[in-house]
Amino acid sequence: MISQKLNDQITRIGPNTDAGAVHRRYWQPAALTDEMAPEITKLPVNLLGERLVLLRAQDGTLSLTARVASPDEAPTFHPAQEDLHPVEGAANYPVVEKNGIYFAYLGDGTPPAFPNFDCFRAPDSHVFAFKGLWECNWLQALEIGIDPGHASFLHRFLEDEDPEDGYGKQFRDNAADTNMPVTQVLREYPRPDIEVEETEFGLKITALRHMKGELTHVRVTNQIFPSAICIPMSREMIITQWHVPVDDENCYWFTMFTSFDQPVNKELMREQRLKEHSLPDYAPLKNKSNDYHYNPEEQKTQTYTGMGLDINVHDQWAVEGMGAIQDRTREHLGRGDAAIVRYRLMLRKAIKAVAAGQFDRLPMQDQDGTAQIVGPLSNDAMADSEDWQAASWQYDMTRRTACPWDASV
Repeated sequence: MISQKLNDQITRIGPNTDAGAVHRRYWQPAALTDEMAPEITKLPVNLLGERLVLLRAQDGTLSLTARVASPDEAPTFHPAQEDLHPVEGAANYPVVEKNGIYFAYLGDGTPPAFPNFDCFRAPDSHVFAFKGLWECNWLQALEIGIDPGHASFLHRFLEDEDPEDGYGKQFRDNAADTNMPVTQVLREYPRPDIEVEETEFGLKITALRHMKGELTHVRVTNQIFPSAICIPMSREMIITQWHVPVDDENCYWFTMFTSFDQPVNKELMREQRLKEHSLPDYAPLKNKSNDYHYNPEEQKTQTYTGMGLDINVHDQWAVEGMGAIQDRTREHLGRGDAAIVRYRLMLRKAIKAVAAGQFDRLPMQDQDGTAQIVGPLSNDAMADSEDWQAASWQYDMTRRTACPWDASV
């Protein structure tokens, strides 16, 4: 457990806050490119506690600036374009497009370089971007993503589907080169050993599930500082997901689905996700107001939560159920929370570094070095010996070698 003062320090992200100052040293997803159709030149954006408007000039140039706003407006505020008025003389924040997402930099000085991550270097044909609203603080949204053990419970499927019918859905694949579905692995081996390693971009998190026959299932996920994760979705696809603070009590997850094999079926993936979300706010159709469509009969035979097959809904229920801002004065972390503990230490160090003006102590703040960062390795592999590191690396190299775009590392 931590003090209320510390909990406030690491969760609140508005202007002139400690965690907010850290976030402003990094590019943040501001909107999907799908939201800026050709006829749209103004789009409201609420980001890091600021009321902003994304502007597109006649020459196509994009910028983000403050707009006239009511302090009590909804976090998903969407008026007509003629009702969006930039604040005269307000600063313009730079905006760049990366594979379906507009990123904005709200900090001072020169923006940092983008790392050469797979989600950025892959061609547009192999990346699909989407987002969704969660009514909770960004930190608890992030922390569920860096907890490898939760998948064995929260995402427990009591029936295993045919992987051929699972395109675009997580955990709908066989484990590495076996005939064993990942859902079965997670269900039958729910207590992984967890190893956490600090990296140049954040944290590498390895979950080891020791199985029968001297096999070890190796699942590598990553925390990308300050608020993103990179995890395997299937053998050929990874997810890079940012947990973007709208304000202290709401956040959007922005996800890039990146394929190492065939081009992504964007139409199908968008169709799958729009069945679960409303437009233009990208709010989930399953939410607190309708008990996330909880079905006790489904819970008996199909899923741990009884809330359908979309794992985003499971996560949403878990993080929103903690309250708008999780009360960490009452928590008791254990061995399975190793990545969460390491991340909070990293965030607190970053807060101190920013306060001291020592920005070079933050991950990915070196222009030349950051641009050279590749990967990260995110996959499920099966090891038949104690050298699980080699098995995981070899599995990653196999798919990268066969990749139709340059995925070399």
